[in-house]
Amino acid sequence: MSQPSRCLKSLNSFALNANAQEIVTLSNLVQLEQFAQQLPKQFYILGGGSNSLFINDYQGTVVCPDFKGINVANTEDAYLLEVASGENWHDLVHYCLANNMPGLENLALIPGNCGAAPIQNIGAYGIEFANVCDYVKWFDFATGKVEILSKGECDFDYRNSIFKGSLKNKGIVIAVGIKLNKQWQPLLNYAGLNELGSSPTPKQVFEQVVAIRQAKLPDPKHLPNAGSFFKNPVISQELFENIKLQYPKLISYPLTNGDVKLAAGWLIQECDLKGKTIGGAAVHKLQALVLVNIDNASGSDVVALAKFVQRTVFKKFGVNLEPEVRIIASSGEILLENI
Repeated sequence: MSQPSRCLKSLNSFALNANAQEIVTLSNLVQLEQFAQQLPKQFYILGGGSNSLFINDYQGTVVCPDFKGINVANTEDAYLLEVASGENWHDLVHYCLANNMPGLENLALIPGNCGAAPIQNIGAYGIEFANVCDYVKWFDFATGKVEILSKGECDFDYRNSIFKGSLKNKGIVIAVGIKLNKQWQPLLNYAGLNELGSSPTPKQVFEQVVAIRQAKLPDPKHLPNAGSFFKNPVISQELFENIKLQYPKLISYPLTNGDVKLAAGWLIQECDLKGKTIGGAAVHKLQALVLVNIDNASGSDVVALAKFVQRTVFKKFGVNLEPEVRIIASSGEILLENI
């Protein structure tokens, strides 16, 4: 299970130089049970590494779930998939299309593994994981047993779930259950997708999403990054109206509870922060929502840049940006405001 190398650089998409005391890869239930019986005092569960920022050497065990497998069942009205947590998410989207099971195409090219999908409640272009979730298969450290949590039990919210709350560090996601309706309908409400006409094919939607993302999001293999660094902020209707008066081009999305979600990338862009650098870290020149490692950045560089972006946006708009990326210090996950 343990790996001789303790270097995390190749295991996180920001490619920051950081080490762990130990790295453990789990690929089957027997290994997981053994790990749970001798649970380390301090550990961090790392999937595809696309949403974790290691700002220091981690003084604990990094656990890499590597469970594999996709099983498909049919009902009269849906395709039912059980997907192991170590499967790559984008590969799953491609697999579903190749096997005539549409429904995930709006979530194409989201980096990371399937086990992170329920934890983060990943989403893009009008769809969240919660929309297709049937259940989550979960190994509980305390009981040593596999449990199945229904969609309702997962407490999904915007980029949030029970796995980031009361179940944090209490176990590991080993598989996700996905339900795809056979009566497929395209979701085309976002800019770029609404250019496809009224009846595009699933493949056309997939290709358009991939084209949009590739045009504005840098490939971590060529320019290390963690995708969207900040969440889109949700504000009150009152604050929204005040900002809208000053900035009529404000990009916003009304929510059913009366609040309004803003486009964080637009806010950062309006602060003229594209290309802003601190040390080896930079705000991407094309997509302001992405922070990139352009020149062997340190964790301190990225943190300083993120805090600078936060302060600048708040000063201009009165809106606080929260990181979507999980920030890992020597003793574990930490909030940006506590650094």
